Amino acid sequence: MLLKTIKSISLALIILISSNAIAQQLKVPAASPLQTVKQAFGLSEITIEYSRPSVKGRVIFGDVVPFGKIWRTGANSTTKITFGDDVKVEGIDVKAGTYGFYTIPNADSWEIMLYKDLTLGGNVANYKTENEVLRVKVKPTVLGNKVETFTIGLADVTFTSTNIELTWENTRVAVSVVTEIDSKIMKTIENTIVLDTRPFYQAASYYYENNKDLKQALEWAEKAIIANPKAYWVVLLKAKIQLKLNDKKGAITTANLVIYMSTLEKDDSFVKQAKKLIASAKQ
Repeated sequence: MLLKTIKSISLALIILISSNAIAQQLKVPAASPLQTVKQAFGLSEITIEYSRPSVKGRVIFGDVVPFGKIWRTGANSTTKITFGDDVKVEGIDVKAGTYGFYTIPNADSWEIMLYKDLTLGGNVANYKTENEVLRVKVKPTVLGNKVETFTIGLADVTFTSTNIELTWENTRVAVSVVTEIDSKIMKTIENTIVLDTRPFYQAASYYYENNKDLKQALEWAEKAIIANPKAYWVVLLKAKIQLKLNDKKGAITTANLVIYMSTLEKDDSFVKQAKKLIASAKQ
């Protein structure tokens, strides 16, 4: 009788251990998978971490996500956004750091909130306005094509501006973000250009792109060419600066040099760019 009891207990333990092992090995896709978005922006980057629910035949805004109620802006834990540098969100100053990203959707407007407490998640009944860093209103737009899975991205990225873009079902919401980098870059240029030949190209390119002192940009481009005579991309920058200075003859001469150099290197993209610049100069 004792032996039979021991055998029964042993069999039960084996079944239990086997069941646990199978459970531990079983992995299924998450209903709302985690997504991390990283975008170089300004002199650092913006990172967004969120979970992505899907429509699955439901009515989302006004039903699954009620109008006029605080939403975690995704699923599962807190949706987080990290700004590597100080920014302006819809014109309001926000310090570098990580924030919870909450919203209040409505049919004709959305409220966007940045929140200090990163542990709140979907427990919005405990949401406290004193923990808000920012609250702004933006207008949603209607999409022509349905978006099945909730998506947060960074669109229309320039040196100093971008849009945090939310799309789901037939709704798109864009939140503007701007950063100030000019003073930082100018200070870096001033501190390094005299001592180091390496940033001449970068400095010339920045001056060209941002319509600063083009004569200074041309001088730096020429110094960059002296430092690296085979760099036809630097020669192209010189041609662009010359054209912007309205030195069309000089721009054409320099662009022809780019064609020669990039042809030797079999770089058709720079040949095309140089030919396009020549065509512009001849107009």
